[in-house]
Amino acid sequence: MNELINKDSEWIIHFMGSLDRLLDSFEHLTVNYRPTLNGERFFTDKEVSARLKVSRRTLQDYRNEGRIAYIQLGGKILYRESDIERMLADGYRSAYRLTGT
Repeated sequence: MNELINKDSEWIIHFMGSLDRLLDSFEHLTVNYRPTLNGERFFTDKEVSARLKVSRRTLQDYRNEGRIAYIQLGGKILYRESDIERMLADGYRSAYRLTGT
């Protein structure tokens, strides 16, 4: 009943483990958090190129060709999440299977 609690106590070890997991979860949330502006999320060309697995030069070609909408503020290029989704949906092609006779 009058047990001494120190850093090697099972309860303290369990408690510290729980705090570590909580901190990891919090850090994951803050890294991936993107605030919205009027309900819309915006991404930089670096973020979009990483997500789409294309080079930043390819994104520039997409902008020049009018394939993807963008916003330019000074020297910064931003893309709306909804515009990226629209571009992907417009390029979607259903799978088909050739049947052999």
